[in-house]
Parts: sequence; structure tokens; C-alpha cells
Amino acid sequence: MSRILIVEDERIIRAALRRLLEKNHYDVSDASSVDEAASLLAAEKFDLIISDLRLPGAPGTDLIAMAKKIPVLIMTSYASLRSAVDAMKLGAVDYIAKPFDHDEMLNTIHTITHRTASEEPDTTPPVAADTPSMILGNCETIQELHKRIAKVARTDATVLILGESGTGKELAARAIHQQSKRASAPMICVNCAAIPESLIESELFGHEKGAFTGADTSRSGLIEAADKGTLFLDEIGELPLEAQARLLRFLQEGEIRRVGAVQSKKVEVRLIAATHRDLKSLARVGQFREDLYYRLYVMELKMPPLRERGNDIPELARRFLARHSRGRDEPLAFSKAAIDGMLSYSWPGNVRELENAIERAVILVEGNEISADLLGLDFEKESLNELEQSYAHRTHSGQPSSDNQRTDLSLDDYFQRFVMENQEQMSETELAKTLGISRKCLWERRQKLGIPRKVKNSKT
Repeated sequence: MSRILIVEDERIIRAALRRLLEKNHYDVSDASSVDEAASLLAAEKFDLIISDLRLPGAPGTDLIAMAKKIPVLIMTSYASLRSAVDAMKLGAVDYIAKPFDHDEMLNTIHTITHRTASEEPDTTPPVAADTPSMILGNCETIQELHKRIAKVARTDATVLILGESGTGKELAARAIHQQSKRASAPMICVNCAAIPESLIESELFGHEKGAFTGADTSRSGLIEAADKGTLFLDEIGELPLEAQARLLRFLQEGEIRRVGAVQSKKVEVRLIAATHRDLKSLARVGQFREDLYYRLYVMELKMPPLRERGNDIPELARRFLARHSRGRDEPLAFSKAAIDGMLSYSWPGNVRELENAIERAVILVEGNEISADLLGLDFEKESLNELEQSYAHRTHSGQPSSDNQRTDLSLDDYFQRFVMENQEQMSETELAKTLGISRKCLWERRQKLGIPRKVKNSKT
């Protein structure tokens, strides 16, 4: 059993991460500062340190020297990604952006602890349901996906992973990296939609001192940080056209040039990209470079949506239930109505939505059976039905609507129309609140339906 030290000054995050790791058979200690962590390091032995970058008193990077041979995983926000790259230069084994997905955290820890495993073997029996790097499922599509991942992992080919949000595109990318000859080198993951357009080029390619206002020092970019390893660009369809041109040069020449630099630098990086969008259609209308599309389209992997995976749904549900209910006195089970409900539900958020629904149900359940209502699957649908009724009221009352003659609109149609008509005067938070969904769900539905966010015109 691996021993992990968490160093995080925010009590809620520290406690949540501790619960997650303990549920997955890790022995965990925690501290709120570098000084407190130093005392624990002097008294106990650890296999991994997970530390926030910004801590009171001293930064988390100070632990790298104290830890000596113990790997240090740095947690940071997307706003501090460049600092995370600097931390890796100081000796951090990897970084993970906050807020992190549970599977992403478990997968990163699994990779690090297995890479640096001690000579004394872990006698804890393996639990297949909790191997984070696994893409779970037994349907024919998933089995074929495993075969294709194994084949492409043996090469250095660029890979394009297609699939809806929540289908496990990053899991597939990590599986390719872990099965490749680059497994001991860094895998840098970047969500292109999460970085402001004005910063995307300097984040990816780095910048020289004085290249723009605020560039007080020279910094390397995320591509440079992935040298000899793998770069995973999630939601590559959101990459601005200018950044696409620079990325294409990197793929063609194997070199990058920092923003404001004159000289280029050779890097050796394998690229894996992912998107839920139809890049070929975007290329036809000039929203994505056609030459970059064909550079990416060397090997394609398609992640199936959960609704098409049949009996994988209850099997995945039972595995997630086992993961999130560890430590309870009595085992939990699903009612027949809950199973039927999961099989009939469309799962717009796919596997991620399934696990979140089950985790919520485990928290709320009072007996030992998960009923259908505890899964909360109709919440968003009910919210959008209210929106549909609101539009119907507006139409009958004579208020303007761009689709007054339509009576056969789906919930997605109403969602798209509401967002397009109101995003000029409402913030993302206000839109989400009105729709009865979270900001994250709003963003994911934007991606699914291809609804662009309101952007300010820039001077050319």
C-alpha cells in the first residue's frame, strides 16, 4: 500500500482529497504548510507527496529538496500553469490543474507510484474497478478501442480522439502514453477551452522577457515542458486560428519559437489531440485549418457515448458504487427501477455524469438500496421543460421570438435559442442559474451543441 502525504492549506480540498485516496486503498497523512510537512517527512516514510503550489509561509516547491527521492506532485490552477512548468524544472515529477477530476487525480497517482515503486512489493490485491488508467467496459466497441490503443501506443503517430464530453478521451490519451516508450517522461495535459485566447500562445509556446505587457521574465511553454514525452491537447477545436498556425509548424518542423523570440528550439514531443466537434466541417467553413486537420488525422480513435454501450451501463454503475461506498457497514445495491432508469436515460454527460450521479446517491441514501430518485437524473430535463413552457408562454402572449412558428422544438433547441438570445445581456453565471444548471454543465452543452461564447471584437 502506497503512503501519500497531502500538503494543502485549504481544509475542504485537503479533506476531500484525503477521502478520495483512502477510498482507493492509499495510506494518507496531511499537512497544511511546508513546515508541518517537514515534520512529518522527518518522522515517517512516504511514497508520494501531493502539494499545492501556493502555501502560507513557503511555496510547495520547497518540498522538492526536502523530499529527496520522494516524488512530488504539484497542484495548481490553470492561471498558474507556467509556474507549474517551472516547478517541474525544479524537480517536481508532474503537475495537476485544479479543480481536478477524480479519475485524473487517481490516474496520475497510479502512474507515479508504479513508476517509482519501491523494491518491497505492495501486497494489497489489485482491484480492477479502481485501476484509474483502465477504460472500463466489455461491449464490443470498448474492446476494439483497447486493441487500437495498444497498436497506436507502440508508435509515435499523432492521434486524434473524438467523442462527446465525459466519454473518457483523456483516459484514452493516458492509456496511450502509459503503454508507449514515453511512459517515464512527462505527459502534459492542456484544455484549450479553459485558457483565455490572449494567453494560449504564450502558455503553449512560452515567451521571452518583454514580449508583451506583463512578461517580466522569460518562460518556457507547455510544449517545451513535454519534451521527450506526450502533449495532450483537449478540445483542440477551440484553439484560435493563429495558435493553430504555430501548432502546425511545430508538427511539421519539430520545433517551437517562443512568443517574442527570434530563434527556434527543437523539441521531441508526441501529440495527442481530442475534440467533441467535427473538425472537418469546421475546416470547410474556415473555423479550423484544413492543413492542421490532416496533420492531426493520422490515427483516429472514437470514444462511444455511454447511451450506446448497453449493458456496460449497469456494470459501470456497480463498479462506481463499489468505489464510492467503501467503508460502509452494509453493502449498497441498486433497485430494479434505478437500473431501468439508467438504461433508458440518454446520459448527455456520459461516464462522468454516471459516476457523479452515483456518488451523490451514496451520500443521500439512508438504507442499503439506491432508488431511481436518488440518482437525480431528471433535474436538468425538468429545468429545461420549465424553459420550454416559458417560451410557449412568451409566444402565446405575443412577445417576440425568432421561432414563433415552430412547435416541434427539442429541449436542445430551446436551450440553444435561449442562450443565443440572452448571452449579450446575461453573464455565464446568470445563464446557468436561469436554466437551472451549473456553469460547467452550461459549458459542456455549449460544446455539445456548438454554441460559441460571446466574444469581444479585437482590433486588427
